[in-house]
Amino acid sequence: MRILQVNKFYYPRGGADKYFLWLTGALEKAGHAVAVFSMNHPKNLPTPWSRYFVSRVSFNEGGIKNRLKVPGRVLYSFAAKRKFARLVKDFQPDVIHIHNIYHHLSPSILTVAGHNHIPVVMHLHDYKLISPDYNLLSKDTGYQRDIRPKKYYQYLFSRAVKSSYLATALAVIEMYLHHSILKIYEKNISLFIAPSQFMRDTVIKSGWPKNKIVTVYNPYSPDLKPKATIGKIPYTGEYLLYFGRLNSEKGIATLITAASQIREKLKIAGAGPEESNLKELARKTNSEIEFLGFKTAAELQPLIAGAKAVVIPSIWPENMPLSLLEAMNFGKIVIASNIGGLPEIIKDGKNGLLFEPGNEVDLIRQIKRLDNIDGDKLSRAAAKTAGELSPENNLNKIIAIYKSITG
Repeated sequence: MRILQVNKFYYPRGGADKYFLWLTGALEKAGHAVAVFSMNHPKNLPTPWSRYFVSRVSFNEGGIKNRLKVPGRVLYSFAAKRKFARLVKDFQPDVIHIHNIYHHLSPSILTVAGHNHIPVVMHLHDYKLISPDYNLLSKDTGYQRDIRPKKYYQYLFSRAVKSSYLATALAVIEMYLHHSILKIYEKNISLFIAPSQFMRDTVIKSGWPKNKIVTVYNPYSPDLKPKATIGKIPYTGEYLLYFGRLNSEKGIATLITAASQIREKLKIAGAGPEESNLKELARKTNSEIEFLGFKTAAELQPLIAGAKAVVIPSIWPENMPLSLLEAMNFGKIVIASNIGGLPEIIKDGKNGLLFEPGNEVDLIRQIKRLDNIDGDKLSRAAAKTAGELSPENNLNKIIAIYKSITG
């Protein structure tokens, strides 16, 4: 099968990008011909397909020339459409698998697939399909916002995107153009893949048809394999660990505050826009917190293995973060927010612990609970749960989906 994989970043920036890169490699190893389409970036991995990539556009850096490119790329990029059409003509894919294309690539590329009658699968890594902002997090309340099908204008009132009226207005125009006027996703996407049942239910509640959305849980990363057998990995450790992007919706501030109050050692591995704010919070609370920066898979292995527990303190309705599955694959106890797709995997007191999102008191309660639970039992249960979400199982399900829509 000839498969075209599409994602705006071609380097491991976040969970969606890591999954896209893994899937691309796994399909190639399985004997399929795979091409990729992405955006040029200094951090990109080497690939012969880069000659088709679109020029870089950044929303956080660059001068006037870069900022002038933003509206066109967000709304409808003719340049991206031309380059994608050239790749489709040269590669002749049987199926196209879209991951994150918003803003940096533009959905204009979907019309190329429609024109050539190529089936398209789209992975729903976040909520951008149904919301001008991608995380369904209300900036007014700090909690999950109510779903507002088609009422995109209401997001202007709270400056939902980057706390900016201008950025929010552009995102609102984008939503009306793509969904109400052009209906570009509705016309050109054959099937949507939701990595959690929560994502599927949320998208259906927003008006998308049930028969076009299937749930396929993410797998744990094959790059993060325990060096010892699961049963021999100690659940005990000297510190709590958070690893992932340092974004506000990840709720890391709640974790820092909780850890500081009970003098727990905390290691934070990752990079992102909130790094300086989080370091300042750690300084003010005089916490035993170590910021480690971005870590590769090889560097994360000993960090995860040596942790007392891995904490996922998100305040947005997480879809299905790879960090959850990676930690559980190590037999680690995960303390996670009871939100989004997380409670679909974590069962409190059975294979992990859950706490109320944003509630540092409840988080402290669960951290202290580590001293009184059967850690070996939870560790084994966590590893068993992760084992059912293997990369091999995920790959087989994705290939089956491709076959189902290519006939």
